Amino acid sequence: MIKFVPIIEALPATVPFVGPETLERRNGKKMRARLGANENVFGPSPKVITAMTKAASESWQYGDPEHYDLKATIASHHGVSPENIACGEGIDGLLGLAVRLFIEPGDAVATSLGAYPTFNFHVAASGGRLVTAPYVNDHEHPLALIPLAAREKAKLVYIANPDNPMGTVWPAREIKHMIDHVPDGCMMLLDEAYVEFAPAGTAPPMDVNCKNLLRFRTFSKAYGMAGVRIGYCIGHRDVIAAFDKIRNHFGISRMAQAGAIAAIKDQAHLARIIAKVARARTALYDIANANGLKPILSATNFVSMDCGRDQTFARAIVDGLLQKRIFIRMPGIAPLSRCIRISCGTQDNLQVLANALPSVLKSIR
Repeated sequence: MIKFVPIIEALPATVPFVGPETLERRNGKKMRARLGANENVFGPSPKVITAMTKAASESWQYGDPEHYDLKATIASHHGVSPENIACGEGIDGLLGLAVRLFIEPGDAVATSLGAYPTFNFHVAASGGRLVTAPYVNDHEHPLALIPLAAREKAKLVYIANPDNPMGTVWPAREIKHMIDHVPDGCMMLLDEAYVEFAPAGTAPPMDVNCKNLLRFRTFSKAYGMAGVRIGYCIGHRDVIAAFDKIRNHFGISRMAQAGAIAAIKDQAHLARIIAKVARARTALYDIANANGLKPILSATNFVSMDCGRDQTFARAIVDGLLQKRIFIRMPGIAPLSRCIRISCGTQDNLQVLANALPSVLKSIR
């Protein structure tokens, strides 16, 4: 009989996210509006497509295992050294490596109840012990996470700013206060996947001399490269060097590296995307208000909407829109699960949503 290791044996047979492709296969129909995965529907820079197309002809070669040019480009963009950068298969992959670096079975990890669930999956797979603080006014709460980490002697404390799934944000001074008070022996993981969409003054200054902070960025969101799977981590050189001990050295293809370099060099395209997302957020606020839902002010490329009831009602909206081939999601933990979450889309996407939502709400109210 095949026997897995005890940690794996104890895990539930579950999947953190059911993708729209799975839902399409189940229903036998394509989605009319794909608004549930926080993808950037406006896509990458044309320069990214050109760079990746050129690199495609070189795909018989492995990608540079040192990520030399990519790290140099990222480092220059942030005003740090390449030795302060680790690259990986998106933030999800890098979070998994960070958990492996610091967590042994039984170690405590502090996070918010209802925060990004993929991080929790990495902790569970390492045998870590999750300890949580509740959201306050739909925000993760730095002033609660730090005492929790200290009380539980946590090895890691995780926060996303801006937040997923609520889209809320803290100003840099609040995050800096949290960084300054991380307990000894604890590493802070700051997930900044959506920071390009956030207001000025959200990201604290880069300080790569801080040994108990790792900051995570991605090309999946603002740069429109979710399907490429590439992200990076910024930190003290001694901590970053440890990633080399366990990372997949050939995990980032030549195409991905070429595309990411082109993306970060095309800041003019990024500015245009941020403006398009801002307009789409406003349209989502309008759709929510027109249908008796309460939009939560967002600093991301999605908007969470308070449905005013419980998770059963929110789930009915998600399922009702799915029947109309519109893919959205909702948070999984109460009280956040009273909400639905809808990604910013094109005008056509949002018109499909605006046309369908009133009839779905009428049928379940």
